Amino acid sequence: MSSPPIIELEPFRPRWPFIGGDLQTLRSHILPGGRRPPEPDYERVDLPLADGTGDRLVGSLSGLDTAASNAPLVVLIHGLSGSQDSPYMRTTALELSRRGFPVLRLNLRGAGLSGATCRREYNAGLTADLAQAIAALPDRLKDRPTAALAFSLGANMLLKWLGECGSNAPLIAAGSVSAPIDLAATSRSMRRRRNRPYQNALLRDFSRQCARPGAAITERERAAIQSARDFYEIDTDFIAPRHGFDSADHYYQVCMALPYLAAIRIPTMVIHALNDPIVPSEAYRHYPWSDNPWLVPGLCRDGGHVGFHDVSGRWFIRQIERLLTTIVGPVAPRH
Repeated sequence: MSSPPIIELEPFRPRWPFIGGDLQTLRSHILPGGRRPPEPDYERVDLPLADGTGDRLVGSLSGLDTAASNAPLVVLIHGLSGSQDSPYMRTTALELSRRGFPVLRLNLRGAGLSGATCRREYNAGLTADLAQAIAALPDRLKDRPTAALAFSLGANMLLKWLGECGSNAPLIAAGSVSAPIDLAATSRSMRRRRNRPYQNALLRDFSRQCARPGAAITERERAAIQSARDFYEIDTDFIAPRHGFDSADHYYQVCMALPYLAAIRIPTMVIHALNDPIVPSEAYRHYPWSDNPWLVPGLCRDGGHVGFHDVSGRWFIRQIERLLTTIVGPVAPRH
């Protein structure tokens, strides 16, 4: 694409009574209407990583049989402690498949189905894994153009990778939802007393992923994982030394996506709620969005963290569909 497309986003209006950042964040986990969405029918896809570790990422492919001929493959990338089974991953896969898109839910290294095929784990800046996973797609999927939609920590990883690639990114479009583009600020936010329930839940699940059976960790690393009281501690004592960083602060500085946004050269929708209780909004508020016309900012006053629940479902799914159909034209599923 020689020039950025012009995209007009719908205004986001939160579904009553889910008003405010916390209720939007928790909507998928509370009340009968928030039951876990059904698991889409899927086909397993193994994606070997070309880094000499023998690790393989596992993806779950849905909707290929009914996909429109012009529809790009949409790769979904989960957030911290998530997997293909996370509610937002299931809902997005179901909705996009119904709208005619083939969808691959990617389990990052050590997460979900990739837990049994990987000895290592992911981090916020491990962009080589995304590059190698896309390169390892089977030929029948490479016949289509590819787009990506990522959430939370996975969205930081995606944005950083797109900035590293510049005009050589092997995607036609991308979207991020609730990315912690300033990792240090997000770490400080997570340590706030009011966010302790979020931190405890995410840390519990992430610790289980890191110390899962088959993970190549030492007893010292296992002890560091199990004793961590917050993410700053697990990043200091496990993630940073494990991945060659001097400290947690060094890890945050090197891996945050914020400095890479200016170099992105494919249409990229960046969605964030200014009342996100986990990811602070300052970096989003102060970023000069108009300096890079390839970025489509979707900054909303409400929406929470990976929430965006309105009367029609998940607002961000419709906006990503709008971006993709602007590029490839109308998409209709085969029946």
